[in-house]
Amino acid sequence: MTSPSHAASPLPHHPIAVVGAGLGGLVLARVLHVHGVEVALFELDASPSVRMQGGMLDIHDDSGQEALRAAGLYEEFLERVHPGGQAMRVLDRYGTVRLAEGDDGSGGRPEIDRGELRALLLGSLPEDTVRWGAKVSGARPLGGGRHAVTLADGTAFTTDLLVGADGAWSRVRPLLSPAQPAYTGVSFVEADLEEADLRHPVSAGVAGGGMLFALGAGRGFLGHRESDGSLHVYAAVEAPEDWLDGIDFGDPDAAKAAVLKEFDGWAESLRALVADADGPLVPRRIHALPIGHRWDRVPGVTLLGDAAHLMSPFAGEGANLALIDGAELGLALAAHPGDTETALAAYEERMFRRAEVSAQDSADSAALLFRADAPQGLLDMFTATPAG
Repeated sequence: MTSPSHAASPLPHHPIAVVGAGLGGLVLARVLHVHGVEVALFELDASPSVRMQGGMLDIHDDSGQEALRAAGLYEEFLERVHPGGQAMRVLDRYGTVRLAEGDDGSGGRPEIDRGELRALLLGSLPEDTVRWGAKVSGARPLGGGRHAVTLADGTAFTTDLLVGADGAWSRVRPLLSPAQPAYTGVSFVEADLEEADLRHPVSAGVAGGGMLFALGAGRGFLGHRESDGSLHVYAAVEAPEDWLDGIDFGDPDAAKAAVLKEFDGWAESLRALVADADGPLVPRRIHALPIGHRWDRVPGVTLLGDAAHLMSPFAGEGANLALIDGAELGLALAAHPGDTETALAAYEERMFRRAEVSAQDSADSAALLFRADAPQGLLDMFTATPAG
C-alpha cells in the first residue's frame, strides 16, 4: 500500500482548456477574458512567429465582424484593414477580363492580413494565456464531464471543459465523432510574387488591387494582393488525391513545370503567376468534413472552427466561422456560469445550423468555379439581380 508521502502528485487542473491558438481559440479566450473568466490555451507552435499565418482574410459583417465586436476589438480591427482589398477581377483562361469591381470602402467584407488579426487577438490577452510548444497527443474522459489531456512531452493536465479548436486533424474530435476529413477532389499549389508592382508588373496588373479569379474548366488561378504589396496565388486543379505526390517540390523549376503543364493553352500572363513565383511552391490538398457534421452532446467537451466543420475555402467562410464560433461559445459560457452543459447545448445548436449552410455553400461554390463553362457560373452569381 502506497503511503501518503509517496502518493502520485495530482495533475495540473484548468477549469477551461482550449486546444489550438488559431483565430477561433483566441477569440474564445478573449470573450471569456472580457467576462472575467480564465482560460488556458495549448498551442503546438513554439512561438507566435514560428511560421507564416497565411494570406488575406475577408471578414464578413454578419459573422467575423460580430465576433470582433463581442471581443471588444472591432475598432482596432478597422484600423488594420487593407484599403482597396475588396476589389475583384474575374478573367477567363485567355486572360480576358470578364468582370472588374473596385473597392470604394462601402463593402461589408473588409480584408485583413491573417497574421495581423492573430496578433491583435494575442495582444488582447494576458501574457500567460497561451502555452506555446504544447502539442496535444490525446485526451480521455474521466467521468462527470472532466477530461485528462496528454501532451507530446509526456506531461498531462485535467480540465472541466475541453474545447477542440485544433483544426482539420483535431486530436479532440474523436471524443465526439468518428468523422475524418475527406479529399474534395481539388488540390492547390500556393505561390508568392514579392514586391509585385516593382518586380512582377505584369502579374500585378493581372491581379489588380484585391481578389483575382482566373478560371477555366477544372482549374484556375485564385489570388489576392497582400498588404505588403506581394501577390499570394493558388493554382487550383481538379485532380486525383495522389497528383501532388508526383511533383518534386524540392526542385522549384521542376515543380513549376509540372503545375504549368495543367495550364497548357492558358494566357502567358496567367501562367506567369506560377512561372515567376519567388521561393518554393507549396502543395495543399483540400479536405472537408461531411456537410452537416454533428454529434450528440458529450459532457465537458466541444469543438469549434475547422475541428467542428472543416470545409473547402471556396465560399470564404472558414475563418469567419471560427471567429463567430469562438465568440458565441464564450458568450454562452459567460451567460450560464456554473451550467456548462446548458451553455454547450445552446452553442452547438446554433453552430451546427450555421456550419451546415456554409459547408453546402462552399461545396456549391467549388462546383460553380470550375465547371465546364468557367468563369460563366461565377459571373452569373455576381451579376444576378437580388430577389425582392
